[in-house]
Amino acid sequence: MKHRIERVQQEILREVTSVIRKNVKDPRVQDVTITDADLTGDLSQATIYYSILSDKASDNQKVEEGLKKSTGLIRREVGRNLTTFKVPELVFKKDDSVAYGAKIDSLIRQLNQKD
Repeated sequence: MKHRIERVQQEILREVTSVIRKNVKDPRVQDVTITDADLTGDLSQATIYYSILSDKASDNQKVEEGLKKSTGLIRREVGRNLTTFKVPELVFKKDDSVAYGAKIDSLIRQLNQKD
């Protein structure tokens, strides 16, 4: 069962990325990078993690609004290409791991410069 969930996660990740690039015309979500997908055990909900290059709070808010508005379109298009019986609900969450990694990298560089 775990293998099936992982396979469906990868398929959802691929499809969501494709739909955002090809079908979503909202300029607020054009610079979004889909980083990961997490699927519940019963395949009813998929959490899609995304990142953006900007650190501005206003940009984050715009992207969040754009994704909320586009969720129905994205889910419908993913459902057309997904090989499962049921299309999971999509929930978008900002992935902070990229910013966290950049912060750690900066701290390491500062330590190396002091030596």
